[in-house]
Amino acid sequence: MEVFKIAEYLKKANPEPDKRFTIQLLEKKAENLVGMFIVLPPGGQTPYHFHNKRESILIIISGKAKELVEGKKIPIEADDVLFIPSKQKHGIVNDGGKELRYIEFQSGNPNEPDRVEVEWREGN
Repeated sequence: MEVFKIAEYLKKANPEPDKRFTIQLLEKKAENLVGMFIVLPPGGQTPYHFHNKRESILIIISGKAKELVEGKKIPIEADDVLFIPSKQKHGIVNDGGKELRYIEFQSGNPNEPDRVEVEWREGN
């Protein structure tokens, strides 16, 4: 069993405050699950992409941003939990002015890459 204390991740310093910071949570521990703690600085964004097989759960623990989903911008903030099914195009833009911190879990083998980057087009 593994226990993750959100309060600890709220305190973690980003070693390079102007860059995305990621900690692998389940590295070499899970066979069919990926876990990450991510800090996205103000103005930062994740690549717009989809997964052929993986499904994702994002738990927003602090900040505000926009989730880009299939050509739409959806506001997200602390205490939101997002489910992203496989094949759904998505990404995050931190336009909130403060760091966005979230924990993400993805189904699938961590040793099998499953991310396809695509171009963001609003409305598509």
